[in-house]
Formats: sequence, structure tokens, C-alpha cells
Amino acid sequence: MEFLWSVIGITALAGMGGTGMGGLVSCLFRKDSSKTVSLLLSFAAGVMTSVVCFDLLTEALHPEEMDISVFLVITGVMVGYVVIATLNAWIDRGTDHEVAHIDESHPRTADSLEELTHANHFQEHREGRQPRSGLFLAGLVMAAAIALHNVPEGMVIGASFAKSAGELLENRGGLTMAIVIGLHNIPEGMAVAVPLISGGMPKWRSVLVTSLTGFPTILGAILGYTVGAMGPTALALSLSFASGAMLYVVFGELLPESILMWRSKVPAAAAIIGMMTGLLIIYV
Repeated sequence: MEFLWSVIGITALAGMGGTGMGGLVSCLFRKDSSKTVSLLLSFAAGVMTSVVCFDLLTEALHPEEMDISVFLVITGVMVGYVVIATLNAWIDRGTDHEVAHIDESHPRTADSLEELTHANHFQEHREGRQPRSGLFLAGLVMAAAIALHNVPEGMVIGASFAKSAGELLENRGGLTMAIVIGLHNIPEGMAVAVPLISGGMPKWRSVLVTSLTGFPTILGAILGYTVGAMGPTALALSLSFASGAMLYVVFGELLPESILMWRSKVPAAAAIIGMMTGLLIIYV
């Protein structure tokens, strides 16, 4: 039980701390920070890829020195991928069209930090083309969507720790995944806080609301840890689901956003450095 409370504490830092940090960053928003965020996302994607491929999936195939069918692992990965992809599709539908200047020719994903956080939408409202209340509502929609989105991310952390209960500091995969998800949550926190602040909510309250959107991560961690502790097969399913969820985050969110935010070869290099860093964390 003490180990579970430690996992909950680490998950709270990753989930609520990460989104809350994004809220704080949005209060000091800088338009020239796209390149920095692009490198951050690419590096996080590389670390995630290493942890998934060389730690989570390896453990899923051989939990507790027991062989599991590769088809069962593949099924778990695909289910995790589809769940996260569905949640993100819902987020896109709820936020892509809340202002009139987004039309059919508008890119379906972020091509700049301003688009990622909807900060440029504030200009539309300030010039009177859209009511200010619409931007505030968009922030609430984003907050609810990201809160739901954070449940599977919490499951990733919980499942990662479940494979070696009682060895908190030695569980590099779990600690690494918590750190990477915390980094990943910073842009998500910005996506919530910017429209809330622009819509009239006080900055301190918007940061608080943004931080609370990370609370479901804790619920997901408890679920992932509980399922993973039920036995080798359950652990394999939990780890493979977590792997599928993270693979979608990497290839469906982080890498596309990072490259579109900085059209350069540098984000690719950051991703490679992230992968090598992940290997060092796992095997050194």
C-alpha cells in the first residue's frame, strides 16, 4: 500500500504538475518559444519510443519470466492506440472550429505554438469578430477533454510501476515515463490556460483549473497499477495497452506537432538524442 501511495505521488507530479506548469508558462507566453517547445516535444517523443520498445513491450512479452502470446500483446497495443486516437479525435472536433477563421483550408494540427495553444484566437476576439465568451467556452471544452485524455496516460505510469512493485527507485521505466508524461503535459496545460485567460478568467484561477485537469492521471495510475498487479497476463495486457497509448502520443501528437512548429531537421535530431537517452536510462 505504501508503494502505491508513492506511485500516486509521482503521478500527481507528472499529471497535475505538468499541466499546472503549462498554465504558468502560458501566463508568461512568448511568441518566439516555438522552437524551444518543438525540441522539448521531439526529445520527449524519443525517450517515450525507447521506453516503449525496449522496456514496456519487452516486459509485456515476458512478464515475471513467463512467455505471453505476441498476438495478445499486439491486441493490447492496438486497443491502447485506438482509445487514445478516439479521445484525441473528440478533442479536435471540440476545439478546431470554435472560431470562424478556421476553415476547410486550415491545417488539421498545429503549425505554430500560437495555433497549438489557440493564442492567436484571442486576436480574433479582441477585434470583435468573435465574442469573448466563445474563447472562454473553448477553454472549458479543452479542459474537460484533456482531463479525460489524462486517464490512459496515468495507466501508463501505473502499469510501468506494477511490473516491479516495491522497487520504486529501481523502476527506471516507471520513473522515466512519469517524467516524460510530465513534459508532454506542459503544452497541454498551455492549450487549456491560454483561452481561459484570454476569455477573462484570472490567471491564478486558470492555472488552478489547468492543474486540476491533470487529476484524472492519478485515477488512471491507480487503475493501471491495480490491473497490472493481478498477475502476469493482466500485467502484459496493462503494459501493452500503455505501449499503444504512448505510441499514438508519439507518432500522432508529439512528432507531428514538433516538426510543424519548427520546419527543420533539428527536431529529428532531438528525437534521436531522446531515444539514446532512453536507452541509457534503461540499460545503464
